[in-house]
Amino acid sequence: MNEDPVDQRQVERIQNHPKYKELVEKRSRFTWWLSIIMLVIYYAFVLVVAFAPKSLGAKISSTSVISVGIPIGVLIIVSAFVLTGIYVRRANSEFDSLTQAIKEETK
Repeated sequence: MNEDPVDQRQVERIQNHPKYKELVEKRSRFTWWLSIIMLVIYYAFVLVVAFAPKSLGAKISSTSVISVGIPIGVLIIVSAFVLTGIYVRRANSEFDSLTQAIKEETK
């Protein structure tokens, strides 16, 4: 006996809906772009560490105990939070409104 509460016809109706396809395409494209941006930032840092470590070890000023690498590392972490915030903002506006429209139209 099938106890699956999901109605297959409803799932097919949603998957075939043009707005669902639009949502999947937009969200996928956007997440790939954000992922690529983060990977470029991170791997650029790793490459600098690998090939020019002295540049990150340089002091910010002659009297400072902080090296250039510390604020750059902090900026990398902050960039991850910023990119997450950008995704959340778009998800809460555009993606959620598309999801709601799909729900309403496929009842």
